[in-house]
Amino acid sequence: YLIRSTSKPGKTYVGMTEGVDARIARHNAGAVIATARFAPWELVAFVAVREYDRAIQLERYFKSGSGHAFAHKHLW
Repeated sequence: YLIRSTSKPGKTYVGMTEGVDARIARHNAGAVIATARFAPWELVAFVAVREYDRAIQLERYFKSGSGHAFAHKHLW
């Protein structure tokens, strides 16, 4: 999933979860150390895949330089 801070729109975060709504609620509650300072967050996009290994690959890609560039050009 890809989320953006609504209080500081330049801040973005990429993560992986089995429950997107619950995970975003945790981000917005300040329960995730990496994102607590920039809450609240809004969902920008998510990709659902069946295989866990594929999900890890996609998360790594979106956290990489080229994945970040793709997301900022096409999704944010």
